Amino acid sequence: MKSITEFSQPTLQKFLAAKATLTAEGKTAEEITTAIGESFKLEGDKLKFIFAAADLVVEQKAFRRVLVASIAEGEAAPAKYTKVEDNYYLVETMDMFKPMAAAAAPAGKGFGRGGGQRGGGKASGAPKSSPWGASPEEIAAKKKASTLAAQAKKA
Repeated sequence: MKSITEFSQPTLQKFLAAKATLTAEGKTAEEITTAIGESFKLEGDKLKFIFAAADLVVEQKAFRRVLVASIAEGEAAPAKYTKVEDNYYLVETMDMFKPMAAAAAPAGKGFGRGGGQRGGGKASGAPKSSPWGASPEEIAAKKKASTLAAQAKKA
């Protein structure tokens, strides 16, 4: 597989806004292509690639970039790539990177001594809901639960 080009999110968003503006003005497809080619300084294949990439991300809000690649004869197409004419396009979304970030930081491990515990205290095992202590709703729920438990013991 050979990478041809890529388009970042800001570039594609500017492209989609310019295309929408020109379409609203009632321009023809040739006029839109010419105007966008001049404003973005694109021509030939690169202009064709940005139009195809924009068609793939027009419905998506959270994407990072679009990669354009070509595949040699006999090579299998990667699973996440979309074929448009003779080239393959990969829309990188923000969700694609969440699993990698979670795997990169092992859970429960801190930096330095102490295994991630602050103040040398024991870890209770349960995550704190707030760094400033319990909320008024949590305090009221605890009081109610302890009152009910005390009544159940008496009965």
